[in-house]
Amino acid sequence: MSINDIISLFKLGKASAKSHMRNLIEIAAADGNLAVEEQRLLEYAAIRNNISREELKEIQLNASNVRFKAPGNKRDKFNQLYDLVHMMSVDKNIHAEELRLCEIFAIQFGYRKEVVREMIELIRRNIEKWIGPEETMKMVLRDMKVYD
Repeated sequence: MSINDIISLFKLGKASAKSHMRNLIEIAAADGNLAVEEQRLLEYAAIRNNISREELKEIQLNASNVRFKAPGNKRDKFNQLYDLVHMMSVDKNIHAEELRLCEIFAIQFGYRKEVVREMIELIRRNIEKWIGPEETMKMVLRDMKVYD
Protein backbone atom coordinates (compact mmCIF):
# COMPACT_ATOMS: atom_id res chain seq x y z
CA MET A 1 0.00 0.00 0.00
CA SER A 2 1.46 3.33 -1.05
CA ILE A 3 1.42 6.53 0.98
CA ASN A 4 -1.21 7.91 -1.42
CA ASP A 5 -3.44 4.90 -0.69
CA ILE A 6 -3.07 5.51 3.05
CA ILE A 7 -3.89 9.22 2.63
CA SER A 8 -6.94 8.32 0.51
CA LEU A 9 -8.18 5.91 3.20
CA PHE A 10 -7.70 8.58 5.86
CA LYS A 11 -9.63 11.14 3.79
CA LEU A 12 -12.40 8.61 3.17
CA GLY A 13 -12.58 7.91 6.90
CA LYS A 14 -12.67 11.62 7.66
CA ALA A 15 -15.47 12.15 5.11
CA SER A 16 -17.48 9.35 6.71
CA ALA A 17 -16.85 10.79 10.19
CA LYS A 18 -17.97 14.26 9.09
CA SER A 19 -21.06 12.75 7.48
CA HIS A 20 -21.80 10.92 10.72
CA MET A 21 -21.48 14.16 12.68
CA ARG A 22 -23.83 15.87 10.22
CA ASN A 23 -26.35 13.05 10.68
CA LEU A 24 -26.13 13.37 14.47
CA ILE A 25 -26.64 17.13 14.21
CA GLU A 26 -29.68 16.56 12.02
CA ILE A 27 -31.20 14.21 14.62
CA ALA A 28 -30.35 16.60 17.48
CA ALA A 29 -31.95 19.54 15.68
CA ALA A 30 -35.03 17.66 14.46
CA ASP A 31 -37.17 18.69 17.42
CA GLY A 32 -36.15 22.34 17.04
CA ASN A 33 -34.14 22.35 20.25
CA LEU A 34 -30.52 21.38 20.86
CA ALA A 35 -30.55 20.18 24.47
CA VAL A 36 -27.43 20.29 26.62
CA GLU A 37 -27.30 16.48 26.62
CA GLU A 38 -27.41 16.44 22.83
CA GLN A 39 -24.53 18.93 22.55
CA ARG A 40 -22.46 16.87 24.99
CA LEU A 41 -23.14 13.70 23.00
CA LEU A 42 -22.13 15.52 19.81
CA GLU A 43 -18.86 16.59 21.40
CA TYR A 44 -18.20 13.05 22.66
CA ALA A 45 -18.94 11.57 19.22
CA ALA A 46 -16.63 14.15 17.63
CA ILE A 47 -13.77 13.09 19.90
CA ARG A 48 -14.39 9.39 19.11
CA ASN A 49 -14.35 10.22 15.38
CA ASN A 50 -11.21 12.40 15.48
CA ILE A 51 -13.20 15.55 14.72
CA SER A 52 -11.78 18.64 16.41
CA ARG A 53 -13.99 21.15 18.25
CA GLU A 54 -13.34 23.61 15.42
CA GLU A 55 -14.40 21.05 12.81
CA LEU A 56 -17.51 20.23 14.83
CA LYS A 57 -18.44 23.93 15.04
CA GLU A 58 -17.90 24.27 11.29
CA ILE A 59 -20.11 21.24 10.60
CA GLN A 60 -22.78 22.63 12.93
CA LEU A 61 -22.72 26.00 11.17
CA ASN A 62 -22.59 24.56 7.64
CA ALA A 63 -24.10 21.08 7.86
CA SER A 64 -25.48 21.35 4.33
CA ASN A 65 -21.89 21.49 3.01
CA VAL A 66 -21.18 17.97 4.31
CA ARG A 67 -22.25 15.23 1.90
CA PHE A 68 -23.92 12.06 3.14
CA LYS A 69 -21.50 9.13 3.13
CA ALA A 70 -22.82 5.74 4.19
CA PRO A 71 -20.48 3.81 6.46
CA GLY A 72 -18.39 1.23 4.64
CA ASN A 73 -18.86 -1.93 6.70
CA LYS A 74 -21.52 -3.59 8.84
CA ARG A 75 -19.86 -2.72 12.15
CA ASP A 76 -19.53 0.97 11.25
CA LYS A 77 -23.12 1.05 9.98
CA PHE A 78 -24.40 -0.42 13.22
CA ASN A 79 -22.24 1.81 15.41
CA GLN A 80 -23.44 4.91 13.57
CA LEU A 81 -27.07 3.81 13.87
CA TYR A 82 -26.52 3.14 17.58
CA ASP A 83 -25.16 6.70 17.95
CA LEU A 84 -28.13 8.14 16.04
CA VAL A 85 -30.61 6.31 18.26
CA HIS A 86 -28.65 7.44 21.31
CA MET A 87 -28.88 11.04 20.07
CA MET A 88 -32.63 10.62 19.51
CA SER A 89 -33.19 9.41 23.06
CA VAL A 90 -30.52 11.21 25.10
CA ASP A 91 -32.88 14.01 26.18
CA LYS A 92 -35.53 11.43 27.23
CA ASN A 93 -37.98 13.01 24.76
CA ILE A 94 -38.33 11.12 21.47
CA HIS A 95 -39.77 13.40 18.83
CA ALA A 96 -41.55 11.86 15.82
CA GLU A 97 -39.17 13.61 13.41
CA GLU A 98 -36.13 12.19 15.22
CA LEU A 99 -37.55 8.67 14.92
CA ARG A 100 -38.37 9.23 11.24
CA LEU A 101 -34.79 10.38 10.56
CA CYS A 102 -33.33 7.37 12.39
CA GLU A 103 -35.47 5.12 10.22
CA ILE A 104 -34.35 6.90 7.03
CA PHE A 105 -30.67 6.63 7.99
CA ALA A 106 -31.06 2.94 8.85
CA ILE A 107 -32.58 2.26 5.43
CA GLN A 108 -29.82 4.30 3.75
CA PHE A 109 -27.29 2.15 5.63
CA GLY A 110 -28.83 -0.91 3.96
CA TYR A 111 -31.07 -2.32 6.69
CA ARG A 112 -34.37 -3.90 5.67
CA LYS A 113 -37.24 -1.45 5.97
CA GLU A 114 -39.45 -4.13 7.54
CA VAL A 115 -37.26 -4.48 10.65
CA VAL A 116 -35.91 -0.95 11.06
CA ARG A 117 -38.42 0.27 13.64
CA GLU A 118 -38.05 -2.91 15.74
CA MET A 119 -34.26 -2.66 15.53
CA ILE A 120 -34.32 1.01 16.60
CA GLU A 121 -36.55 0.15 19.55
CA LEU A 122 -34.19 -2.65 20.64
CA ILE A 123 -31.22 -0.29 20.41
CA ARG A 124 -33.11 2.36 22.41
CA ARG A 125 -34.02 -0.12 25.16
CA ASN A 126 -30.44 -1.36 25.34
CA ILE A 127 -29.12 2.18 25.64
CA GLU A 128 -31.47 2.70 28.60
CA LYS A 129 -30.02 -0.48 30.16
CA TRP A 130 -26.44 0.67 29.48
CA ILE A 131 -25.86 -2.17 26.99
CA GLY A 132 -23.23 -1.02 24.49
CA PRO A 133 -23.16 -1.25 20.71
CA GLU A 134 -21.15 -4.49 20.49
CA GLU A 135 -23.56 -6.53 22.61
CA THR A 136 -26.57 -4.83 21.01
CA MET A 137 -25.27 -5.64 17.54
CA LYS A 138 -24.95 -9.31 18.53
CA MET A 139 -28.59 -9.29 19.73
CA VAL A 140 -29.83 -7.62 16.55
CA LEU A 141 -27.96 -10.01 14.26
CA ARG A 142 -29.11 -13.00 16.31
CA ASP A 143 -32.78 -12.02 16.58
CA MET A 144 -33.57 -10.10 13.39
CA LYS A 145 -33.09 -10.55 9.69
CA VAL A 146 -31.71 -7.06 9.07
CA TYR A 147 -30.25 -7.65 5.59
CA ASP A 148 -31.79 -9.21 2.50
